[in-house]
Amino acid sequence: MIKFIKNFRKDEDGAVTVDWVVLTAAVVGLAVAAYSSIESGATGLTASTATYMGSQAPN
Repeated sequence: MIKFIKNFRKDEDGAVTVDWVVLTAAVVGLAVAAYSSIESGATGLTASTATYMGSQAPN
């Protein structure tokens, strides 16, 4: 049992997994922030275009 505990303490495979989980979470967070920014900008642009087009008289 002591040998198992010593080997468990030396094993670093789990640390790599934690690193990847944290890195993936950061990438997903940045993607959500970018999507939110792009969505609000696109919504504003669409509203402005609709207002402009609505104010134009047909020829």
